Amino acid sequence: MTHMNITLQGLRPLLTNDLEIIQRIASLTQATKITTITSQAIRLELVQCDQELKTQIEAECYAAQIDITFTAAGKKLADFKLVAMDMDSTLITIECIDEIADMQGLKPQVSEITEAAMRGELEFKESLTRRVALLKGLDASALQKVYDERLQLSLGAMAMLNAIQQAGMKTLLVSGGFTFFTDRMKTRLNLDYTHSNVLEIENGKLTGKVVDGIVDADEKQRTVERVCAEMGISSQQAIVMGDGANDLKMMGIAGLSVAFRAKPVVRAQADVALNFVGLDGVLNLF
Repeated sequence: MTHMNITLQGLRPLLTNDLEIIQRIASLTQATKITTITSQAIRLELVQCDQELKTQIEAECYAAQIDITFTAAGKKLADFKLVAMDMDSTLITIECIDEIADMQGLKPQVSEITEAAMRGELEFKESLTRRVALLKGLDASALQKVYDERLQLSLGAMAMLNAIQQAGMKTLLVSGGFTFFTDRMKTRLNLDYTHSNVLEIENGKLTGKVVDGIVDADEKQRTVERVCAEMGISSQQAIVMGDGANDLKMMGIAGLSVAFRAKPVVRAQADVALNFVGLDGVLNLF
């Protein structure tokens, strides 16, 4: 038994719509206090909860489309200095490679490989090599088209970035995607660091190859470690966000790991799972 806080969040006003479930959880966990953070976020303070009860409550909340997070009491945003994020399906809503493939009429084939890799059923390097090879001969202008027409920020991304940048934290975008997109996100969102794959382009066409090695799970972890070392901080002072199996290694070294709209294998291992609310939901945990 450990004393902790529980944060409950949803996309609707919780006290109006979910009072019964909140009171039930408060009673089961012997919460000392119910604090309203916003109309869509509630904190139950100093709860008592064993693993069995935790699993039961998590399942109940998931069914009710409420995000539940157990955190040690007294965690502050100021405990962290860096937020490291995956790009595709985390900071942004799309998988860029799937949308590029769509321009080639190959989205179903490429999406299938992407999904298998994100679920952890396929080694990332192999999956990326196979997917990029399918893009051979595509006009490089397709990349700009994807950026202009399809790339959208995830729910709550701007609010989250504004808050952490105002708090003086640094940002890292580390992606198994492509520099074409991470470079543009860096400029657009004023990010501090980015690292991703370089698509080879010759005579205005994609060659179907990636140059300078592939940013896989190990490289993502090394990148977080490298940026932390550069900043003179421990990786425990980093919040790391991701959605796929290739994010697990970098999430594993973080002080706080956040699974956003993530695959089950990732949700199971993360400190925080945001399945329903936006990225800014992380702010309500402090």
